[in-house]
Amino acid sequence: MISLLIVDDHPVVRDGLRGMFSADPRFEVLGEAGDGAEAVTAAETLRPDVILMDLRMPRTDGVTAIRELAARKVPARVLVLTTYDTDSDVIPAIEAGATGYLLKDAPRDELFRAVEAAAQGQAVLSPVVATRLMGQMRQPAAAPLSQREIEVLALIAKGKTNREAARQLLISEATVKTHLLHVYAKLEVSDRAAAVATAFSRGYLTP
Repeated sequence: MISLLIVDDHPVVRDGLRGMFSADPRFEVLGEAGDGAEAVTAAETLRPDVILMDLRMPRTDGVTAIRELAARKVPARVLVLTTYDTDSDVIPAIEAGATGYLLKDAPRDELFRAVEAAAQGQAVLSPVVATRLMGQMRQPAAAPLSQREIEVLALIAKGKTNREAARQLLISEATVKTHLLHVYAKLEVSDRAAAVATAFSRGYLTP
């Protein structure tokens, strides 16, 4: 029997998953958690084989929880179960230590098989996520941001205008605009907000 911890901020989702797994003799649901911090505490206490982890939750998100579980050497396998399949969700979760990544629209039998595989330490990816990752791996690696581009972006992240960034870095406003255009191209984004978000997710900027 595979023991489970269900982590999701929506009680209805938790109830549905608990009912589905509890009805199958192969699984035992040990507990639930409504956010990442609760998940870490529950995992240390209950010691489940597999944690079904949502990603976007209030207070402590799933990726932060996965990192904390790894740091505390909690042996449970983490299987992400979410509605989001963007690179900014998938890659940080896998890098943090998730064993698998499934979408919430996965059929019940597929979810059961994924939990069984995760319990054995096997990597599990939904077809959509696997296709996305393969496509990214086949793309040529983007050039890294230069130190000056990171400096410009850090000021933009603090809410500075192009003019204010130029004044602080002792360069012209036109040069700031040029640096931002290079940043957009390298990060494959089209606006300031997306550039800042992507820079945080890739580690160029830190909170």
